[in-house]
Amino acid sequence: MTSSPSFPRVHIATDHAGMELSAHLVSHLTAKGYDVVDHGPKAYDAQDDYPSFCINAALAVVADQQAGVHALGIVLGGSGNGEQIAANKVKGVRAALAWNLSTATLAREHNDANVVAVGGRQHSVEEATGLIEAFLAEPFSNDERHVRRIGKIAAYESTGEVIE
Repeated sequence: MTSSPSFPRVHIATDHAGMELSAHLVSHLTAKGYDVVDHGPKAYDAQDDYPSFCINAALAVVADQQAGVHALGIVLGGSGNGEQIAANKVKGVRAALAWNLSTATLAREHNDANVVAVGGRQHSVEEATGLIEAFLAEPFSNDERHVRRIGKIAAYESTGEVIE
């Protein structure tokens, strides 16, 4: 399956606390027509170090986007906080922690977030799936004020200059 505007390629990563949710999402999203790339881990390890998985997924999102491929990312953990932080260290990533439908959709609509973080221990599988689906389906508004604000963030990321 190739990505399309309605079905982006989805890069997913987790830590041990999100493995059950990740396996469900890979299967569920693939069945819906998404091209899902699993960045791991491949086996349960309660002592795993999630940053490498999440950073690799974030790097893949940025690489796809730079190549003109419509791509988004999902990072999962117990709370989603550390995974969001790790993903946000990748230049060009805007990872948002979603904890309800509003935060999931606003992350895309207002912030053009390209990665969503969800806490697998914070939601049922059904609730988390709904958050992910809402995030993936929501387009960026392209509203001038949001474009301007994202541009200021990107400028700081590239130059270290704070634009007033």
